Amino acid sequence: MRKSTRFQVAKRDIVSFFEGYEKRILDMNDISRILEQNREFWRLPRNLGPSKFVNLLTENTKLKVYGFTFRRKTYLRLAWGDESTYKLALSLERDSYFTHYTALYWHNLTDQIPKTIYVNYEQRPKRHIGERLLQANIDRAFRNPQRESKNVAVVGDFKICMLNGKWTNKLGVTEIITDENEQIILTDLERTLIDIVVRPTYSGGIYEVLNAYRRAAKTVSINKLSSMLQKLDYIYPYHQAIGFYLERAGAYREAQIQLLKKFEFQYDFYLTHQMKETKYSKEWRLYYPKGF
Repeated sequence: MRKSTRFQVAKRDIVSFFEGYEKRILDMNDISRILEQNREFWRLPRNLGPSKFVNLLTENTKLKVYGFTFRRKTYLRLAWGDESTYKLALSLERDSYFTHYTALYWHNLTDQIPKTIYVNYEQRPKRHIGERLLQANIDRAFRNPQRESKNVAVVGDFKICMLNGKWTNKLGVTEIITDENEQIILTDLERTLIDIVVRPTYSGGIYEVLNAYRRAAKTVSINKLSSMLQKLDYIYPYHQAIGFYLERAGAYREAQIQLLKKFEFQYDFYLTHQMKETKYSKEWRLYYPKGF
């Protein structure tokens, strides 16, 4: 009996298995394990390998194959039927989560539908080595464009940008259930508002950041945000930029703004990179674009 014929005999049982399988998105390791665990019951030949099994599945069932080609790595994912690009993006790396502009979207802090999906998976913990910050180094860094990840894959009308951010032990990462009853893992409101200040280029730019701060005013906890910012322990004084956004948003109480003034103010800082004409806020020791 040929392999394809044996597959057709077992097709009803195979379909029943995948219809009831708990994981909706699989990789080739999952397929290999499933095949070996069920080969005897399905009476499939020993020489039917995972790749040929997948070919039979895609030709004869609802199984779909999705490929993601990044700069240094290609991912293959399999799903039982159509699957959202967002869910597929989260499946690429273990313990990953949505961040920056994508988190803004899911928190309803933007009217845009970003065409780039930002997914972060954290680096391994590293021993913290104290670095001495110099004003000249800050000035030099912010004269140049902000570095952007080139670890991007194009998927239909979307791009997926995989960020390998510093280890935070998933500080401020939470889960939400969407209107489509999908489980989404992403940075919470406070962590998102920090991240978009740190990387405005991943967040639609400084005007989108300001808009997000205005829209979040009624729900964000500035106490929680300030505490989280301390735990993140950035080298740069991002509290100066965050305080400036809070003030410029015009939607926060003075007591909330004062929480950011409790941090140290040792350096002049910048709202974003490579600004042409700037103004200077003495209160926040911050350069920002003229007209902002």
